Amino acid sequence: MARRCQITGKEPMTGNHVSHAHNRTKRRFLPNLQKKRIWVQELNRFVTVKLSTRAIKSISKNGTAHLAKLIQNKTIKVR
Repeated sequence: MARRCQITGKEPMTGNHVSHAHNRTKRRFLPNLQKKRIWVQELNRFVTVKLSTRAIKSISKNGTAHLAKLIQNKTIKVR
């Protein structure tokens, strides 16, 4: 599975390591992804998704309705 949030679409971005002498080398900034098992009331089952911590906060605040809609439209795959 890719390093990408299934809800927000966050994925790695590139940048530079900058040393004290201002030498620059390429690096990747990885999103803070967590595998999460969430109960979706609308589907009456648990789903396992890979989410960024920001998406986890949004789901805990706003509920799982948006997640259920994405699953029903087959926008995201779940286990």
